[in-house]
Amino acid sequence: MLMKFFFLLSFGFYRLVLGSNDMLINGAGATFPYPLYSKWFTEFQKKNPEIRINYQSIGSGGGIRQLTEATVDFGASDSPMTDEQLAKSSTPIIHIPTALGAVVVTYHPGVSTESLKLTPELIADLFSGKIKKWEDPRLRAHNPGLKATGDVFIVHRADGSGTTGIFTDYLSKVNADWKAKVGHGTSVKWPTGIGGKGNEGVTQLVKQMPGAVGYVELIYAQSNHLPVADVQNQGGVFVKPSLASVSASAKELIKAIPEDFRVSLTDPPGKAAYPISGFTYLLVHSKAKDAAKGAAFIKFLEWAVSEGQSYNEALHYSKLPESLVPQVKAKIRTLQSAQVP
Repeated sequence: MLMKFFFLLSFGFYRLVLGSNDMLINGAGATFPYPLYSKWFTEFQKKNPEIRINYQSIGSGGGIRQLTEATVDFGASDSPMTDEQLAKSSTPIIHIPTALGAVVVTYHPGVSTESLKLTPELIADLFSGKIKKWEDPRLRAHNPGLKATGDVFIVHRADGSGTTGIFTDYLSKVNADWKAKVGHGTSVKWPTGIGGKGNEGVTQLVKQMPGAVGYVELIYAQSNHLPVADVQNQGGVFVKPSLASVSASAKELIKAIPEDFRVSLTDPPGKAAYPISGFTYLLVHSKAKDAAKGAAFIKFLEWAVSEGQSYNEALHYSKLPESLVPQVKAKIRTLQSAQVP
């Protein structure tokens, strides 16, 4: 009771000194969920004008680094942090899943008259540089509507990226050669192609370069009117990325999600599942350095996984599975907003 009194006293003093509209919470990280988070922060502030959340869309790698160095109040990543990354933080970092999204293979509109159909092997061979020309018979075999000729131009991320983490995790699962030579991670040594910064940068390069192919989060392709490929899943079905097919991916693996939520959803079983899907996470210290900010951000997290989910689908992100929400809320309740000694 005494601790609660001192916390409330410090929170009230904070508000008195800085003013009711000066609670600024800073975060940085993934570009993948940026459209959704921007909407969330705006809507949350309408109901809580005393709390303002500033978010820099710099890539998952940058968000993890800044949170670890404690230069921001929260981070964001589409790939769960590794044990090695977690060990670098002086305070335990908690993963809060917020939505599910699809990483799509997108391409210049001049490539095909219909949606590209890509097998796992074709995707790996494109991004490893083994397929160099649009005339390649392996591409033509599945895509009679191909009209592009000449060179294939691969576009990948230049920055540390959770989108890259999901994409290369998928490729490492479905292609042994990729796993051995390139591997997976938020940053990898790309065998071919040019880099763009953020999902935004990759989208613009694909849009500008005839014959280009890249990978981005679904909404970036849709908002820029870029076509996306149907990808063959474990069941042998070519599946379009959509809210339904992403949700199907999570449904197949929901029982295997660990207590800390660090899980890969790529290449799931099931004929309805889109195979390059993943959670996106908000990352927070288990104890906030600033008690008032910690309490305010917990309030936001509780809103995000409940009322905030109503905004997901309009922005082409799947909601958290209903069966997972109680587990996520329980994790949020474990966060402590007391000052770190």
